[in-house]
Amino acid sequence: MMNEEEKCEIDPDYYDVDESPTHQRNNNHDHPVAITSTNGDENHPNPPSNQEHHEGWGFTDPKLRPFVIISITYLLFTITDGAIRMIVLLHAYNKAFSALNVAVMFTLYELAGVFTNLAAGMMGARWGIRFTLLIGLSLQILSYGLLFGWKDEWSKQQAIVYVTIAQMFAGIAKDLTKLGGKTVTKLVTPEGRDTRLFRLVSLLTGWKNSLKGVGYFLGSALLEVSYQAALWTMIAIILFALPFAVFGLSKDLGTAKKKNSSLKEIFVLDNFNLNVLSFARMFLFASRDFWFEVPLPFYLRSPNCFALGPGFTCSADDTDACTSGAQCDPTLEYCTNINTGGGCGGPGVQRAIVGAFLGGYIILYGQVQSWTPQLVTGPLKQTPPNKITEVFWGVINCYPTMIGSIVLYASEAFKEYQAQGMMGWLITIIVTFAVIFAINSSIHSYLVVKYAASDKVAVSVGFYYMANACGRLVGTLGSGFIYTYAGGENFYIEGYNPGMDARLGLAACFVAGTVCSLLAAVITVWIKDDESGLKCGPCWTIVNSTEVEAGVKSEDHDSGNILSEQQCIIAA
Repeated sequence: MMNEEEKCEIDPDYYDVDESPTHQRNNNHDHPVAITSTNGDENHPNPPSNQEHHEGWGFTDPKLRPFVIISITYLLFTITDGAIRMIVLLHAYNKAFSALNVAVMFTLYELAGVFTNLAAGMMGARWGIRFTLLIGLSLQILSYGLLFGWKDEWSKQQAIVYVTIAQMFAGIAKDLTKLGGKTVTKLVTPEGRDTRLFRLVSLLTGWKNSLKGVGYFLGSALLEVSYQAALWTMIAIILFALPFAVFGLSKDLGTAKKKNSSLKEIFVLDNFNLNVLSFARMFLFASRDFWFEVPLPFYLRSPNCFALGPGFTCSADDTDACTSGAQCDPTLEYCTNINTGGGCGGPGVQRAIVGAFLGGYIILYGQVQSWTPQLVTGPLKQTPPNKITEVFWGVINCYPTMIGSIVLYASEAFKEYQAQGMMGWLITIIVTFAVIFAINSSIHSYLVVKYAASDKVAVSVGFYYMANACGRLVGTLGSGFIYTYAGGENFYIEGYNPGMDARLGLAACFVAGTVCSLLAAVITVWIKDDESGLKCGPCWTIVNSTEVEAGVKSEDHDSGNILSEQQCIIAA
């Protein structure tokens, strides 16, 4: 277990968007203390005196001003980051791009996360948070601006290359802007357990995940108005955020006075536990993205196979005759599939509902992750978690997608297209996965801090979250390939080819996700950390604790203090 001095080396610059530590407790567990950077950032405001604490901190306090400005800017950016994926994906779906085509479009976005995530911290330490924030917001405007140039007359190859480059700028923008959002808690140091500022930190942290979910929905819903309206709305949100960063922040904010870490130092390979955890992390996130980012929205948009073809006639004056995601072809005068490359067999819901579906998942995931110590690991006596805890929850993580694949393959609700039954199963599977995946992610967020104790924490964590980005990249690209080619032969309708069976494509992606979940759990077994054992409540011990057997009991394991500490570790 790391000591408090080592914990306070953590640099949130390197952390993923929904899993960075924000605060640790000091030695007496009475007061939250801001995490200081290994980059030697000495520009943070001093803790408020007792007099300041009793008077309370208002929004006009100069110590709080950078915190508020950066938080507002980052939260507004988060909306546009969620929206851009839905805008690109659903617009591409209506242009008949396959799932593999869309997955390729996201490749440079995810790849940018691998490298920019490592370089952003060094850029901020050298040029300041204001610089990286402005560059990130500007690149996001550039990315949205480039999407206006997507021409209908282009070939698919031309469009894929163009949109992929536009998405690359969005990926870079995300990590540069994230630097400001994730270092915001280093700018203030509240004294006292329940200060107004500390409660504000927790509130804004929760809003971050909620607003990303709002972005998913907003981007999808605005497409129902028009593609251009969706793009202009998101640009307007970024332009609204820009003045806060331009006029409200000092150019020296967040710059380091000590030597910054080099890229060479980031690739630290001598920490066995952290390296194993990073490898497991890659498969954990791939277990989600093998079915979530591309296959799920494609399946939700795909129409009913049994409502297509010459048997379902329509005309230019009666386009409403086609239902369940189908469209009327006035030339053929029957209902056809908007995107044969996306297959048929799904519920065929509107784009706004697709956005609400995915956005709801993100909001639920973020909230469960934040409250895991209080609601799950704490009551089960699994706080602080160890390797065995993660293996336990990692195995459980396999079940939702495994059951989902079986249901999609075998359930009459999907085979006979019973719309209510299909949606009921999908909601149950995805909500269950979101809860279990959030628990796994929160445990990982604690373990990375624990295992990084023997090394420079910021450097080690940078490598860890690079593995996280690699998992998203592998999952996204792999999902497009599996969904496109695992659906078997095209669904047969006499006189019409509606595309492959999307039901089988999504089921295969669930299988891939299950395999990745299992691999993540198996890899975690290699970690050398068995001290705390495993309990499932006060009365059920699955694995005995070696610490208890040896009579070791530290004050640091006081349940209330540990809950507070773990909550702070996973808070962002």
